Formats: sequence, structure tokens, C-alpha cells
Amino acid sequence: MTRRNSQGTAPQFAQGPQGGGRGVSEPLTPEGARASQGRKLRDLLARKGTVLCVLGTPTASAAQWMDEAGVEAAFIGTSILFGRYGALPDTGVVTTTESLWAAKFIAESCRFPVILDGDTGHGGPAAVRRLVHESIMIGLAGIRIDDQEIEAKRSTGSSGIQIVPREQAVARYQAAVKARNELDPNFVIMSQCYARRADNGGMDELLARLQLYEREGGCDWVQFERPQSVDEIKRARAVVKGPFSAMQGDLPKALTMAEHLELGLNAKWATGWPGSVMSAAARAATAEYKMHGDAYVIDQMAARSNSREPA
Repeated sequence: MTRRNSQGTAPQFAQGPQGGGRGVSEPLTPEGARASQGRKLRDLLARKGTVLCVLGTPTASAAQWMDEAGVEAAFIGTSILFGRYGALPDTGVVTTTESLWAAKFIAESCRFPVILDGDTGHGGPAAVRRLVHESIMIGLAGIRIDDQEIEAKRSTGSSGIQIVPREQAVARYQAAVKARNELDPNFVIMSQCYARRADNGGMDELLARLQLYEREGGCDWVQFERPQSVDEIKRARAVVKGPFSAMQGDLPKALTMAEHLELGLNAKWATGWPGSVMSAAARAATAEYKMHGDAYVIDQMAARSNSREPA
């Protein structure tokens, strides 16, 4: 079913260098990326009365399916992508080169704006600068950089997280913003703040950092990683002026789109859903294989072949 926009019509995609290649439109060029992808993402975040739903892109082929379905924006999560592709943990073991190599395939495969998981920036300000430059050149719309310690990087939702000193985090974001401005002022710099449940953080630290990252760091969009209650989200929203979002964190249930809108959240972070659907299908199929062996595969292939035969 085709997704409809607020006017009730199917999304219309411009021809030319407005998105990805691989059969969906003209191949994306760096010039086209600068003219469209970051701007697209900013426009989506700025809509009044509409919450942007950000999904995850486990593969480039999944990005194509999502494009055909009318998905508006997506995130290339380190855990989402490399947890599946390389069975690697989200603990800083994935390199800049590997992230950008995979992200290029995805960015070239869809027309919607794509955000890269920049983890801790993979180094100091110089490394962050190069990461942002390369992200722009391959056609990404934005990057999310977190405030964890590089050496002690842990996956989202884990215990034992350590955040860097405030000034170090701000320097990380300032480097990203400066690099963005050198090539593409439209490229979106997003901050992921882990302070709420970090061993060296807390709610007061989170509130202070959200403001700091936005005002001194220059981030275009800040995200609350692990809220404990709706009231905490309200308190965080009150100190942030620009685009703001919150993950589900330790909330007892996911917020609805209407609740996101009521809380003043600009985006719904639903990045795990596509990958979980793919994993569930694969697990179900391999469970059947375990029970029935090769005969199950042969029967499935025959069924697929027969379904393609003309009536």
C-alpha cells in the first residue's frame, strides 16, 4: 500500500539527481546530494503538525523496498546494519571506512534522505571532519554522533555507558558543524545524548547537555537516548528549541504518533522495525528447515516457481 502524504496524495518524486540509483532514478551525484538530500531532511523535520517516522535500513535492497512503499527517511544504524552483515557488536569495532562503504550502497539505492550512525565520530575533531565530508560526498542527508567515550563505546540501551566531558562532546559537534559548512550547509548534524543513564550522568546532566549541544555545539537535531518517563521527555523538550526526538528507552510502551505530536517531538525513532521483520522471517524459515531439512527448501522453491506460472 502506497503511503499518502498530509494532502492525501501519493508522494511524487522529481526526476534527475534527487535520490538514489539502481533503477529508481538518476544516479545520485555529490552536487545532487548537496542540492536535495540534506534539504529534504530539514524540510521533513520542520513540518507543522506532522511527525517524521525514521525507519532503519538493514540493506540497500531493503532501502529500495522502503522507497517503493513511501518511507520518508531512514537511519543506517551500526547495530542494524553490521550486526546483520558482519555479526559485529555495536562497541566501536566498525570502522569509518566500513560504515561509509556500506552507506554508499544504501544512499545510491533510494530517494528518501538517509542518516548515518556516526557513533563517536571514530576519533577526534579531525576524524569527525573527514567523516562528515565523506558522508556528504556519498549522498547522505545527515549524521548522528553520540557523546560516549570512544574507548568504552557500548550499544544503545546497554549498562556501563560513559559519556565524555562536556567540552569534549561540544568540540566533537563543533567539528562536525564546521565540516558540514565547508561542503553543504544543508547537511544535518544530529546529537545522540546518552547522559540520562550513563554511569557518570543523570537527568540534570542530560538537560544541561541537550542545551549545550544545540546552542554551543551547533547541532541541528538532538535526541534523548533513554527516557524513563513521559515527564522526562516533557522536561527535555522544554529546554530544546529546535528539532528534538526521544527513543523509547525505558518507557513501558512505545509512544503513538499522536503522543509524539502532543509532546512536541519532531520525529519518531522506529529504526529497529524493518530489521526485526526481516530477522523474524529468516528465523521462521530456518526453523522450518531445521525440522524438515532440504525437502523444505525444495518445496518452497517449487511453490515459488509454480506461483509465477501463467494461469
